[in-house]
Amino acid sequence: MPLLTFAVEEFIHWRFGLMGVISLGLLSFGLRARNATAAGAGSIMLALLLHSASG
Repeated sequence: MPLLTFAVEEFIHWRFGLMGVISLGLLSFGLRARNATAAGAGSIMLALLLHSASG
């Protein structure tokens, strides 16, 4: 499981840069801490990054 997590993080960093890593960290922190604000902000940031990369 840690290898899979590392691989996902490296892919996000390679594809979306520092903002991708920050948004993924914010999303995972929000989910672990059961903080809806942090999880929502992280997921919105990832969605915006995905949208800008596809267009």
